[in-house]
Order: sequence, then C-alpha cells, then structure tokens
Amino acid sequence: MILKDEMKFGFMSGCPTPAEAKATVNLAEDLEFDSLWVGDHVAFPVPILDPLMQLSLASAYTTKLMLGTGVYLLPLRHPTVVAKQVATLDFMTGGDKVIFGVGIGGEFPNEYAACGVDVHERGARLTSSIPALKQLWTGEKVSYDDRFYPFENVTMLPAPPTAGGPPVWCGGRAKAALTRAARIADGYISYSITADMFADALKFIDDELERQKREVAFGTGHLLFMRIDDDYETAFEHANKHLTRRYAMDFSKATKKYCALGKPEDVAETISAYYDAGVRHIVLDLVGPLSQKDEQLTRFAKEVKPLLSFG
Repeated sequence: MILKDEMKFGFMSGCPTPAEAKATVNLAEDLEFDSLWVGDHVAFPVPILDPLMQLSLASAYTTKLMLGTGVYLLPLRHPTVVAKQVATLDFMTGGDKVIFGVGIGGEFPNEYAACGVDVHERGARLTSSIPALKQLWTGEKVSYDDRFYPFENVTMLPAPPTAGGPPVWCGGRAKAALTRAARIADGYISYSITADMFADALKFIDDELERQKREVAFGTGHLLFMRIDDDYETAFEHANKHLTRRYAMDFSKATKKYCALGKPEDVAETISAYYDAGVRHIVLDLVGPLSQKDEQLTRFAKEVKPLLSFG
C-alpha cells in the first residue's frame, strides 16, 4: 500500500450561516489547518445540516482548504443524484479539493425507514453506489447493470475537474466494510476505533489490495474526538456530556476508549499513536461546548501541533 500524503489536520464543523461559515474558514486558514469536514444524518438526536450544502457554502470562502464528508450516508440516496451534487461541488472548488467520505451508518435505523430504504441493505447499496459514481464522473455515456441502481446511456456533464472524480474514502469497522474500501475506494476513514484497531484494519486492507492487485495511492484518515483541558478529568467530563447528548446513549466507556483527552501533551501522544498506525489525515471532532470551539482549535494549533514530530 502507498500511504497518500504526510500528516494533515482538519476538523469537523457546522456552518449554519454565511457569516459563521466565513469566520470558520478564516480561522482554519489562520491556524494553518488543511481541511474542513462535516458529518451527515437525515434524522439525528441533535440538529445537523445537509453536508453537501454546508461544504458548498464553505467553498465560497476558501481556495486553500480541502473539504470533506465524514461520512456521507450514501445508501440513503440514489447515487445518480449524489454524483451530480458532488461533481458540482468539485467544479465549484476548482478540482482536487474534495474528499468524499462515505459510510452506512445504521445507529439510527429510523432515518433509513424515513427514506424508504431497508437498513439491512445499506452495505450492499453502498457497494453498488460507489462504482456508479465513478462511472458517471467520467463524463462519458455509461450504463450500469445493478439490482439497486440500474441505468442506461447516461452522460453526466460537466465531468468533475478532478480526474476520475473526487476520491471516495470508505468508513466502517467490519470486515465487509474494510473489504469494500480495498476493492472499490480510494481511501479509508475511521472513527470510534483505537490506534491499534486502526493498524489492524489497515493491515487487512493492505492484504486485500494485494489480493486484488490494486496499486493505488490510498488515503487514510481518522475522525478523532478531542478535548484539551488542564487535566484529564475535566476533559473527560466535557467530552462525555457532549457525546452522550449527541448519540442519545451513555457514552462513558467509548469516551474513555476513543477520545484524545487532557493536557496538550496527552493529546499529542494519542495523535502520534494514530500516525504510527498509518493515519495520515486527522479530523478533529471537538467534543465540548460549541462556544469553546475556536478556543479548542487555537489551543490545538498553538499547544499540540508544536509537540508533534513525524518522520
């Protein structure tokens, strides 16, 4: 496997208004972040906006930042329509600025029911959707023989300025998800796994790439819950309260297991472990009061990054 890129840093963001989107982009650029990411749900315990519309808004204010979805629940939508939307976003950014992270979700099955999609088909639908996207992004007349999304003689123009379309990174932890990433995706993006689990997942993907004889510059990312405080206990309290509310369940065990918490040196140590496991793009998910987002980003840039050394 060829790991794509040196270590890069981005963060999850929600930009509900043009003014807030511009302020977020300006802060990200001032603090020398590499990317801005958004999540996706149709129905969720807390408010969440449509990811592609958010990134379209952000694209009006930056020519530097990569824009990513972490992750987009593609099985909830028809891939032909999504192909058009993502190609449009790629066009609006000028190309080579979008990472299309996709996954199946399923933690909230009622949103699948609301969209008229069988939650048990979500993995199969994602596997069907990705090749459809890539064919449509060629800009040529294409047909697709598929049980979920068949189409004939479709030409989608303009083709994305990024050759072959934006890279598609797959999420997930199950073997089926990792196999999918190796066979048809351009990268892997995880969340809620440890560094050791990531290393095991990447080894599985690497072995599958060899079996498939795919030679690809493979992107690797991890969405990392993070909270910087003067001590671990305070960081844990803020993070756990936030995550428990977000996911509408007791998140305390997962908070302890999957978060980067505590002093700057503690957060740096956790990030270094993910780098050693093969992660090359950390996406920070700031867990705590929204009013402290800018402070947390600044602390990361000023207090954590200087402690990191990769090579």
